[in-house]
Amino acid sequence: MILNLTQHAATADQMVVGVVDLQGDDFATLKQNLNFVGLPSGDKVRDAAYNIAKLAQGYCLQNGIDAVMVGGAPFLMPVLHVELQKRGLTVLYAFSERVSVEKEIDGKVIKTNEFKHSGFVEVFI
Repeated sequence: MILNLTQHAATADQMVVGVVDLQGDDFATLKQNLNFVGLPSGDKVRDAAYNIAKLAQGYCLQNGIDAVMVGGAPFLMPVLHVELQKRGLTVLYAFSERVSVEKEIDGKVIKTNEFKHSGFVEVFI
């Protein structure tokens, strides 16, 4: 299993490969630490990364999970990545491919893009 540490629900394709979402208070805590109001200081970013990593560590230990999927503010991800690795968790980034879909509606061809989950990227820091 892979713990979803993004503020978005796992897609159906991600759930098929074992991604699980946080719920309730744990999800609220995650979102609180992923979202920044105003320009954050370095200390604020480090505190958020620490809080998320501690949350993940506790959840993963209780549920036998050793990998997490991260995503969010680019300035938070490297710090969070390191905090998670310190706790022995494998850090994964979702990889999606853009797929163009054309549909005919009322005689007009409508082209949209869908993002299809293709796997995970693991990077060691």
